[in-house]
Amino acid sequence: MKRFEAFALCLATTLIFADASVGQLFSRSGNQYNSSSQQHSIVGNRPSTIGYTEASDIQSGVQQIGCTHNGCGQDTLSLLEEGFFKKKGSSLLGKDGLIKPTDHRFDDFISPMINFVYFEDPRQVSEVRPIFVNQRIPRNIGTGGAISAGGNAQLYALQFRARLTDRLSLIAVKDGFIVDNSGGALDGVLSDGWADITAGLKYSLIADPKAGSLLSAGFTYEVPIGSQSALQDVGDGEFHIFLTGGQRFLNGDAHLLSSIGYRVPVDSGAQSTSIHWSNHLDYRINKKLYVFTEIAWWHFTDDAGVGLPGVAGQDLFNLTADGIEGQNLVTQSVGVRLKPNSKTEIGVAYEFPLSNFDDIISSRLMVDMIYRF
Repeated sequence: MKRFEAFALCLATTLIFADASVGQLFSRSGNQYNSSSQQHSIVGNRPSTIGYTEASDIQSGVQQIGCTHNGCGQDTLSLLEEGFFKKKGSSLLGKDGLIKPTDHRFDDFISPMINFVYFEDPRQVSEVRPIFVNQRIPRNIGTGGAISAGGNAQLYALQFRARLTDRLSLIAVKDGFIVDNSGGALDGVLSDGWADITAGLKYSLIADPKAGSLLSAGFTYEVPIGSQSALQDVGDGEFHIFLTGGQRFLNGDAHLLSSIGYRVPVDSGAQSTSIHWSNHLDYRINKKLYVFTEIAWWHFTDDAGVGLPGVAGQDLFNLTADGIEGQNLVTQSVGVRLKPNSKTEIGVAYEFPLSNFDDIISSRLMVDMIYRF
């Protein structure tokens, strides 16, 4: 166990030092993170300015920087109030403090909802995200439907993201309380309890506001400290290594997000190993309302070899299971997002399985609210 903790600490330290070095290099070369001149573009026939501008260059709040409220970011006055573009930067914990404000150059994007623990938004944001999930469970689960189930389960969770530098963020993606309303034999196995806690780091590889392109990489570690009654605290935890990206289309009215990740448990004899590929496509109906659809695919490359027959656990669980190696779970969601302003998102999504293997999902209703700093 100690060797994995040491690995995580070393990787985090390396990313921080790498980020500092890259930031200095970009500063000297005059790239978008410390631009001495502005680049102008049109986003959906809405004027916007791409690139960073120092506060001293702004006169009377007339000049627009980042993107406008009608486009993808904030207006000059609100940015000045936050001090976001000051030469030395700003933070939520005081000048040059630990947590930096959200990068508002990509405010025309919205966050994905499917596979919410593992499908990471590629942007660098500081936010809190309350989540409610109501999951209907198939009447029979497992190999050949051998385990009677049915009913539903709920999750009440709160995600956190904190932007530490221009390119590096701390992310906390899984926590909360699980409420069991399942039926059949599953009711004797699953009960109310606390979820495990999952946290890690995300690093921006590409963040080009003019092209509307994003690419980030990162990792998380799930700490097995949840309630065993809620089928948490299994094995020695798991690592998740991911790559996530996004692209703006149709002058900022459409966006594609895609993420691929690898879930590897510390103890492969207690939990399953899997890869996932998650995709999100949205269309902005007006400046506040989006519609979207999403598809997630899980492929289980290995199982524990013992335990529940044919039950993997989707994204909420990683169970001690047998008979899921080689299985594929595919789900789709449809939903809407409301963006009252550049700091707030409210989303509703309905998810359902497309594959013959439905694991523990008959359907899922998810509601979230995001507030960004």
